[in-house]
Amino acid sequence: MLKISEVENFGAIDADADELLRECFQNHPAYIAAKENKKFLILGRKGSGKTAIFKRFLTERGAHEFAYGHSFDDYPWQHHDLQAQTGVPEERRYFHSWKYLSLMGLAKILLNLDQSQPWSDDSFESVQALEDFVVDSYGSRDPDVRQLFSPEKELRFKGTLKIPYLEISGERVRVRELPPHIQEVNQAIQEHVLRSLNPDNSYYICFDQLDLGFVKSEAAYSQRLIGLILAARDLFLAARSRGKKLNVVVFLRDDIYQDLQFEDKNKITENFSEFVEWHESSGGLTLKGLMESRFSRVLGDDAGPFVGWESVFDESREMPSRQTKYRHICDRTFLRPRDIIKFCNEILKQYKGSGSADQFDNQVVHEARSGYSDYLLNELDDEIAKHVPQYKEYLEVVKELGSLQFSLENFATAWSRRPSLLGIEPVSALGQLFEFSVVGYLKPGGRGGGSEYVWRYRDPRARFNSSSEVFRVHPGFKEALDLLTGRS
Repeated sequence: MLKISEVENFGAIDADADELLRECFQNHPAYIAAKENKKFLILGRKGSGKTAIFKRFLTERGAHEFAYGHSFDDYPWQHHDLQAQTGVPEERRYFHSWKYLSLMGLAKILLNLDQSQPWSDDSFESVQALEDFVVDSYGSRDPDVRQLFSPEKELRFKGTLKIPYLEISGERVRVRELPPHIQEVNQAIQEHVLRSLNPDNSYYICFDQLDLGFVKSEAAYSQRLIGLILAARDLFLAARSRGKKLNVVVFLRDDIYQDLQFEDKNKITENFSEFVEWHESSGGLTLKGLMESRFSRVLGDDAGPFVGWESVFDESREMPSRQTKYRHICDRTFLRPRDIIKFCNEILKQYKGSGSADQFDNQVVHEARSGYSDYLLNELDDEIAKHVPQYKEYLEVVKELGSLQFSLENFATAWSRRPSLLGIEPVSALGQLFEFSVVGYLKPGGRGGGSEYVWRYRDPRARFNSSSEVFRVHPGFKEALDLLTGRS
């Protein structure tokens, strides 16, 4: 077993940079639900592990599993506006352009990766029809998906693209505006794709990084996302009805999803969505288990591959708050993998500079809190800024109070001293901060029960109580906002 001081880090907070991600991946229930074609919409906070699951789909290799992934650079954002249909409900304006992109991804899999094709006599004609369409339109069996909506390209319907009772032939149409009959084009391609899918194989089209460039005030952005969700559901259900294992998996931040308004949203939420969440000690995957897999990878050896939490952290002494170090750390996270990885990396940094014992002790955990708190505040900026543009002014009010716990009355008094905020109700601002788990509110205990704080990150279904009188700032922000533990 290596010494802790010999370890460089316990991984990166960004899935793209995390060299341990593949070896230390854990089968989260959200991953399993998508993998088994039970759910197609994967929701979670920024940093909860959505991209890790996305990458797992793309890197897994199996003779009967195929995946194609789209990320931010692939999305034809500027061309979606050219495809927007008029005269249809707003949420369906981008439905067909997303469906076309998904179907082309499936065509690329069928023509270039799936060696079982054609798997039957019935699929032979459909695979040939797809090849004719793709090659005639793009000059290759494997076109660059980023060029599918390029204004310089043309769709060339040489010969015919047939399905029963429908024939589209002899047309030459600029792609910058999808054909007036794009619905029929999609129907034809979809029929051939569904016929071609081998029922013994599993196929996945995955969409990630949909939040990059997100602007809440841009209505078209919300309409595009809704169009993707509806198109994914349509293909998901169409494949299921034909006995084919196809999932169009959409990874989306839950705070963005909350802002979307469209018909059947509740049905999709209840029946087809899964939330990526982690736990402290019970129920599903835990942050301790996540870190133990990383400790084992970087510290373990062939003789003893498993390295438990207590081998790295000295839990023989409680923290001053009478907590274990694990609980102390978890309380300062949003229960996300990136949070605990970052905290442990900060502890490792302090440990290397302290010359202390063989394990992480109370001192290095305490000294790591400042660097971690700055990180958490920076992470918040990425997540909240586009939703609550004035949030930094809200935090200045919190800093003025100087305490983790405060009353609505004191908050409103400090609020009234800031002219730039006079047009906003203080309780409304607290509601916005609650949505991003910056603050929690005190919920009085019921009969025989004690009071407790309600946090959005601990309960995704929790809603703000505007009649609350006592609030608490998330402990992870304590050092960054220079707050005391007491009450104001």
